[in-house]
Amino acid sequence: MRGRAFILAAALMTTGTQPAAADEAICADRPSKSTGECTVPAGRWQVETGLIDWSHDRSSDFTAVASSLVKVGVNDHADIELGLTPFESLRTNATHHQVSSFGDLVGRVKYRLTPDSAPVQVAIDPFVKLPTANRRLGNGKVEGGLLVAASAPLGKSGLTLSLDPELDILADADGHGRHPSMIQVLNLGAPLNRKFSVSAELWSQWNWDPAGTERQESADASIAYLPSNNLQLDAGANFGLNRQTPDVELYSGVSVRF
Repeated sequence: MRGRAFILAAALMTTGTQPAAADEAICADRPSKSTGECTVPAGRWQVETGLIDWSHDRSSDFTAVASSLVKVGVNDHADIELGLTPFESLRTNATHHQVSSFGDLVGRVKYRLTPDSAPVQVAIDPFVKLPTANRRLGNGKVEGGLLVAASAPLGKSGLTLSLDPELDILADADGHGRHPSMIQVLNLGAPLNRKFSVSAELWSQWNWDPAGTERQESADASIAYLPSNNLQLDAGANFGLNRQTPDVELYSGVSVRF
């Protein structure tokens, strides 16, 4: 039933699509943890891929390869998206034990609520996670949530402020119930010139599992380069601010629009 509803929603949103301007530069959710309110132009495809993503903390190292978000524009304000990770691996530092697997699948529908001319841009981004990862890497449960992406320019400075509150419903650690989790991202981005842009952000997550509340926090930085209007290269680093957050995460990626 979820699959049928997802297809029906996409079909309804396709009605009345208009072609986007050909000279618009690609707008990707990469590289930061912030989610942009922009959507893929109607009738276009976009693939945003993390070439490699590595994180380290005291107990383990986690690596994801080719983690991707595949998007298709269905009208001027909406796209549908599928997130997948072909390979992910967790290595336990104490025992040197390593487990690898295909990651979970995530289906999303992003809908922009504001017109192009609005000074503040807002979009909603509901999603559902399907448990396709190895049980030693995933929890084997269907989970979901709703993200609200909002951004606004800060006067004539060239800076853009973004806020991304997110509410998730996650499975309990014991597998017998569900609980809320909340994520907040505060991002400040700026173009260096027509090709390069940078961003800095603060990220936090509160996970209210009955087994014990977990709070993670990080300070992040990223850079993006546009060789052409349909291609973006990026890299970034995230630094944990408390003991429950990975100490460091390094990544690089590419986004292509077709």
